[in-house]
Amino acid sequence: MALFIDKEFTGHAGGKLLFKIDCDGLSDEDIDTVAAIVARSLSFREVHGIPRGGLRLARALGRYCSSEGTVLIVDDVYTTGKSMGEARQRIGAEAIGIVIFARSPCPKWVKPVFQLSEWAGP
Repeated sequence: MALFIDKEFTGHAGGKLLFKIDCDGLSDEDIDTVAAIVARSLSFREVHGIPRGGLRLARALGRYCSSEGTVLIVDDVYTTGKSMGEARQRIGAEAIGIVIFARSPCPKWVKPVFQLSEWAGP
């Protein structure tokens, strides 16, 4: 399965996107490595994965939870921020968002592991 697919599709928020980032193309080892990268930078006590894309990352991050730190909301791809914003409203304003890929600029509370350049477009 490919990680990047050069085909137009409709995103979660309903917008047309020129290519797809399909994180199902990442192996379990890839996800574990992303989790280790995040865990080296943040201390957290709780992880909430956004269905469906954030669940694999949430499971991988679960082994790094401690009794201290913040609450994480995780997803695979950030495009408009709709899912992250809805999750933060439910979970609480102190939560930090983590995404593997950001297709567009993120608010300060969301940290992408990989940020696409603005010229790549959504």
